[in-house]
Amino acid sequence: MSDDSTPTEPTPPLLRVVKGNPSPEELAALVTVFSAMAGAAAEAASRQKKPRPEWSARQRAVRRPLRHGPGAWRASAR
Repeated sequence: MSDDSTPTEPTPPLLRVVKGNPSPEELAALVTVFSAMAGAAAEAASRQKKPRPEWSARQRAVRRPLRHGPGAWRASAR
């Protein structure tokens, strides 16, 4: 068995009311908004780190203009 009676320092509060006296419902709404913002920021950061595969790049779907004139039929197959 392990003894987990080592004292740990309390963590500082993440949110502190500086002015006013908000109701518990108002505090709950504020915490919900901040946690949603943090989750969205973390999700956006994780999306940006992934490299995009080259085969699905949009510029590959764009064709070069077809040339007119002698040999154009041969150039259209390249």
